[in-house]
Amino acid sequence: MAGEFTQEVASVIPVLNEESTIIECLESLCNQSYPKELHSIYIFDGGSSDSTYQLVSEFIANKDPLYPEISLHKNPGKYVAEARNLALEIIPNSVDYLLEIIGHCTIGKNHIESMIDVINDLHKSSAKPVGALGVKVESRDGDLGLTESWIEAGLSSSLASGSGQFSNFSGTEKTNVPAFCLHSRKALDDVGGWDTSFITSQDSDISMRMINAGYQLYRTDVVAVKMAKRYSLLSWGKMGFRYGFWRTKLLKRHRRRASLREFLPWIGIIITMALLFSGVEYWYVPAGLYAVVLGIEGIRTTIVKRNLSMIVGTPLAIIILHTSFSIGLIYGLFGKSRSFNDRESNNGNLN
Repeated sequence: MAGEFTQEVASVIPVLNEESTIIECLESLCNQSYPKELHSIYIFDGGSSDSTYQLVSEFIANKDPLYPEISLHKNPGKYVAEARNLALEIIPNSVDYLLEIIGHCTIGKNHIESMIDVINDLHKSSAKPVGALGVKVESRDGDLGLTESWIEAGLSSSLASGSGQFSNFSGTEKTNVPAFCLHSRKALDDVGGWDTSFITSQDSDISMRMINAGYQLYRTDVVAVKMAKRYSLLSWGKMGFRYGFWRTKLLKRHRRRASLREFLPWIGIIITMALLFSGVEYWYVPAGLYAVVLGIEGIRTTIVKRNLSMIVGTPLAIIILHTSFSIGLIYGLFGKSRSFNDRESNNGNLN
């Protein structure tokens, strides 16, 4: 195995209050088929108030000799972009790729090996240098709670998934929005790393800067990241607001990333209000059509998941996401960049 690969890979994990998930994440990274001599793991703690730092420290102290090298660092900047830039400063220049991971996700045994195989093939076939390779994002393993299952069902719907990190794509394809990337170290250095003015959407920003710098980005379904999303509807709504808020900040800088579907809720509201104030008798038709579509989606997921609660839960999760994201979009026009952040709760911001 060791003779088949030469590229060095560093897995970078920014964490904040991840005590319930971080050990499972580390174990999945340590048990890779990729040669441990070519893999290293860097954890950057943003000031956890729970036992995350202690758990990671103990894991490192007692780690199996067959595991790759693991190091734990404090991240004074607290947020993801600061952690990844800190990684660029301290990771040896011999490292070819940085793997983007978070503390509440796990990967399969062949994850790194498969990504290296795919990106090597892409380097041979791509007309442009390859800056990053992303993967699919799937539900975490294990039994999901009632609310979490509703959220997962909502994300599996085309009404909520969009073309971003939760997209249900297939094959290996070019993209502007790769998720959980294997980043080329050279590409990261060429664009100057992550922009720390972004608390969220920092990956979308760096992807656009890579494209502008002449790199091609890809994503593949040969492997997937198993990710815990949100455990409560309140946290789900906060996430939607945050995504909308930072989406507006991103679009101010990268207008090519704009998508009509992101503004459909506001378009629907404007049309409905225009019809109402114009005295049109059937002004409520747009809202009625929206309700019908949601109802159909609830029935579909009920059948697919074989869970009767989906008939209510799926539409509810989608409505919360559409509403919170749309409000966040508007707030992003005038709100201060650090005036709203839901990444400071316990349990990795999942509750």
